[in-house]
Amino acid sequence: MTHMHIVVAGLNYRTAPVSIREKFTFSDADLELALKELKETKSVMECVIVGTCNRTELYVVVDREHLCDHYLRGFIEKWFGVPREQFNKHLYIYENEKAIDHLFRVTSGLDSMVIGETQILGQIRNAFLLSQQTKTTGTLFNTLFKQAVTLAKRAHTETGIGENPVSVSYAAVELGKRIFGSYDHKKVMIIGAGKMSELTVKHLYANGADKVIVVNRTLSRAQELAGKFQGVASSMDKLLDYLEEVDIVISSTGSSEMVLNRAQVAAVLQKRRSRPLFMIDIAVPRDLDSAIGDLPNVFLYDIDNLQSIVNNHLQERRKAALVIEDMIVEEMSVFEQWTRTLGVTPLIQALQTKASTIHEETMDSLMKKLPDLDERELKVIRKLTKSIVNQMLRDPVIRIKEMAAERDGEEALDYFTKIFALEEQLLEQERAESVTRQQEASETPDRWKEEILTKVSLKPADALAKT
Repeated sequence: MTHMHIVVAGLNYRTAPVSIREKFTFSDADLELALKELKETKSVMECVIVGTCNRTELYVVVDREHLCDHYLRGFIEKWFGVPREQFNKHLYIYENEKAIDHLFRVTSGLDSMVIGETQILGQIRNAFLLSQQTKTTGTLFNTLFKQAVTLAKRAHTETGIGENPVSVSYAAVELGKRIFGSYDHKKVMIIGAGKMSELTVKHLYANGADKVIVVNRTLSRAQELAGKFQGVASSMDKLLDYLEEVDIVISSTGSSEMVLNRAQVAAVLQKRRSRPLFMIDIAVPRDLDSAIGDLPNVFLYDIDNLQSIVNNHLQERRKAALVIEDMIVEEMSVFEQWTRTLGVTPLIQALQTKASTIHEETMDSLMKKLPDLDERELKVIRKLTKSIVNQMLRDPVIRIKEMAAERDGEEALDYFTKIFALEEQLLEQERAESVTRQQEASETPDRWKEEILTKVSLKPADALAKT
């Protein structure tokens, strides 16, 4: 039986600053293609890619535990066009129990910058669903990711960890209070109309902001968001005009390029008559040129700067996190027991196949030795002999299922294989599965490979430097 291993490789806000993380973000348009290429990577049997503003993670099921890190680093190096020497020190790789524990912690919000935040749950779920649609998951991940999502939902419901209004957007608003004291009579410009922007607007209104301007590439999206808060909507071409009058800018777009550079802001500052400008960039890749922060009367913060704010609002969530930690331990035990029983199914199938073969051979021999038996007599004999076989198998099958769930279950499966001499049947099953996998692989459209080669060839180092 082939042994499978669960591995996660990634980098997050703890291991890599935003300047590094933004080089390793998958665009939505490329994610399906990336999944297909990762699935074609040597040793990879199943895969899911999780990408958020704070982390990029590759979850894989591999058949070679000790070589998987080499292949995963190779995939990252090839896909992003960045030599591994530039990311090795930022990359973490967890295997088996540590990988499963990490997934449960991430999905439950315990590994987030804002502990207990609920947005990550939806992101993990969407990543898993895309992988399912792309056919890059199988038995292990279909069970593991569903269990992780179910656990996170239960954790949020039972502990209320997400009830306190703490998030990256909330932390951004809190940081503004430190600069201005309050938002009364302050004008705020939100660049981007996504979920993060909407959360930020909610917090701003709750804290007394007079006027919110929503600027977005798609005007209809800006109007939709602004309409919820009696705000003003605008397209991006008026961004610099509004920059003259606002006090606060909070940017959170999905753009791969800078939205504002130093020269643009410097030109606007001359018209602002030394009024302070507070700017928060909560996008990854960053929207705002870091050099903007060097300008006079400009206070620029990026997503990494928010960590200290977040830490002041986490006491209750830390208490809930301790309860969730215990829930994770229980769920890991459940998954471990389930994986131990995976080897039982092919073993039982092999035993039943062998018993069925022996039964058929015996019936053939009987029919040759007693050719005068009629159809009714043969039917009775076949039914009775089959009943004997099934009764003989029943207790061994029940016992091996029980033993497989115990801690030394793998050893029990090996003994069971030897006692019933099932090696040949298992080998035949593996051959059949291998043929099926090869057929599925041969059905992979050649255009995937063409798209992958095209993408890699169009990702020069100078283009990467701009991301």
